[in-house]
Amino acid sequence: MTKEQRHELIMEALIKHGSVLVSDLVTMLDVSAVTVRKDLTELEKSDKLYRSHGKAVLINPYINNRSVNEKEKLAADEKHAIGREAARLITRDDSIAIASGTTVHALARNIQSIHKLTVVSASLAVSNILSQHENVDIIQLGGLMRHSSLSVVGDYAARFLVQCSFSKLYLGVDGIDVDYGITTTEIREAALNRIMMDASQKTIVLADSSKFGRRGFAKIADIDAIDIVITDAGISPKVANRLEDLGIELIIAR
Repeated sequence: MTKEQRHELIMEALIKHGSVLVSDLVTMLDVSAVTVRKDLTELEKSDKLYRSHGKAVLINPYINNRSVNEKEKLAADEKHAIGREAARLITRDDSIAIASGTTVHALARNIQSIHKLTVVSASLAVSNILSQHENVDIIQLGGLMRHSSLSVVGDYAARFLVQCSFSKLYLGVDGIDVDYGITTTEIREAALNRIMMDASQKTIVLADSSKFGRRGFAKIADIDAIDIVITDAGISPKVANRLEDLGIELIIAR
């Protein structure tokens, strides 16, 4: 078997299973562990996989911080559908909190409030989008603005939130790992998100399916702190079943 053939079989196994152990590749390819590790190193250098603790995974599970303009271009159709489903949960005379992220931007674009709605937002983009609606009272949180996300963080915003109570928090995340929890790339944002969760009766996570199985640097909360997850049809049945087994309502945006 040539190196190219081994690489093709490794990628086929990763695409099928999402991850594969080095020991399993040794058996499958009938080569030494040294040869497998060399193959994985070459594939990793080509950005085709990510090596971690005796196995390879199809994607790097650790998220880098990217600008909001870059993120807006990723999974745009899925985010719009997720935003549409999220907007349907808003009720008459509701008071909600909206955190940061491009998926909550999609929520804001789908809000068509014909009744009174109060929104407290960490995102400047969300406040700007909702400013066109006369029926929406917008409270823009203050604090230190993050240039990459165009959202605020810090003690000033946190002190205001402890005086509030919301029916729902709409939360965008950078990663969802069923075993580890929900994460973002920025520790100050994670801290503010936890305070927003404490002030809300329900936490609704908006995340396209690419976010599952991934982790950002900063943990926001354990998975069981979430009430509802809204995602797209790309979520794996295994992850969907685990969320539902944990009592988390799962909404698939079509």
